[in-house]
Amino acid sequence: MKITLIGLGLMGKPIAQRLIQCGHELVAWNRSQVAYGQVQAKGIPVESDLTAAIAQGEAVLLTLSDAAAIRATLLQPSSLSGLAGKVVVQMGTIAPNQSREIASAVEAVGGHYLEAPVLGSIPEARSGNLIVMAGGDAEIYQQMLLLLRCLGKQVQRIGEVGQGAAMKLAMNQLIASLTSAFSLSLGLVRAEGIDVEQFMGLLRESALYAPTFDKKLAKMLSHDYANPNFPLKHLIKDVDLFSRVVDELGIDAQLPQTMLRVFGEAQAAGHGEDDYSSLYEAINPDFQASQDEGC
Repeated sequence: MKITLIGLGLMGKPIAQRLIQCGHELVAWNRSQVAYGQVQAKGIPVESDLTAAIAQGEAVLLTLSDAAAIRATLLQPSSLSGLAGKVVVQMGTIAPNQSREIASAVEAVGGHYLEAPVLGSIPEARSGNLIVMAGGDAEIYQQMLLLLRCLGKQVQRIGEVGQGAAMKLAMNQLIASLTSAFSLSLGLVRAEGIDVEQFMGLLRESALYAPTFDKKLAKMLSHDYANPNFPLKHLIKDVDLFSRVVDELGIDAQLPQTMLRVFGEAQAAGHGEDDYSSLYEAINPDFQASQDEGC
């Protein structure tokens, strides 16, 4: 299939490489074209003109950071005019109503729309082991299924447009909640001088365990959050979206709002570009200060 990929950020690049590996013909476009040479060196063909890039693809994959970026690129008249007969596959984390808005704009010019946000990060994108949560017309989903299976070990149609986006927000809220809860417990264990491995050994044998705890433990112990697959600033964006969506539905949003306050403190301390597990530093600031003083 001929694919136009819009967005060469953290996930866009490995998704592009994976699609080429699977035998798809691809051209990519990015708002910032500074790194085009580096991207081309990795075997990803690029096009500097967005209208020309859209014209080349049967399907247009969006791997942009948020709905504002989509509005600023795909939903401009010059871009929309080229979408007739094409399928737009939106893979970022956006709100259900934002996804429905984009779908309406695409369909109004004769295009088709499928949301397909993913769970996983750069390693899973490279290996085709993402979890794909699609929302949209069942026939369009079937049309895109082979392409999505190139990217995902598990691909499911959740329901209509908006429901895939809602499922993705529900999953990312768990990322935030699980990491926050683990940071709290780990902070108590360390503050009381309890052996961390003893704590982890008991936790791993319990129903409370989640594999993400071990994935993030070394970062928290070493305070090294560099080279993130998912930066804290992106988790903040997603939790903020979750909070707004559930609040509109009448669901109590106090918990995500509290997390946002704490995460904001971590971002203000300079961790916005770091791995999201850096939220540990904001949750345990007094303990970290005492540790530093003792060194």
